[in-house]
Amino acid sequence: MSDHCEVSAGTVLVSFVAGAAIGAAFALLYAPKSGREMRDDILDLTEDAVDKIKEYAKEAQDKIKTAVEDSKETFTEKKSVLASALEAGREAMQRERASVK
Repeated sequence: MSDHCEVSAGTVLVSFVAGAAIGAAFALLYAPKSGREMRDDILDLTEDAVDKIKEYAKEAQDKIKTAVEDSKETFTEKKSVLASALEAGREAMQRERASVK
């Protein structure tokens, strides 16, 4: 038995961006800058990371919405085909019963 752990590309990308932001913050903490400059740099990096995460979340929502809409359309089409097949089967059964009598 093998365990497969599938991770979406979006999750990997968000994790990478978050890791990069954390790494950059630590680099700034050890850089020879004044406290004010360091805080400004950390704030800028944090804002950039939040903006990117929001952008990726929006893209993910759009993809999910599209997938749901496509699934609904496919379901409706399949349901219609199945209903037609059931009706054709009923009609065939009724014709067969009528011919046997």
